[in-house]
Amino acid sequence: MKSVQKVDARGMSCPQPVLMTKNAIQNNPGDLEIVVDSNTAKNNVMRFLKHSGYKVDVEVLGEDLLIKASR
Repeated sequence: MKSVQKVDARGMSCPQPVLMTKNAIQNNPGDLEIVVDSNTAKNNVMRFLKHSGYKVDVEVLGEDLLIKASR
């Protein structure tokens, strides 16, 4: 089973969610789950992950957005 690295970037303004995601990738996770609370953060994190070679899906969790990334 793949490990899932979880990142909670709610309440963070850009570029912090992208930097938190970049740090998580450096730990070489199998998959990532990033929780954000704004469309701007979602778009920036998704763009970064796609450029880093990840497949990205988004789920709405009430007020928050869950970005699931896998290679």
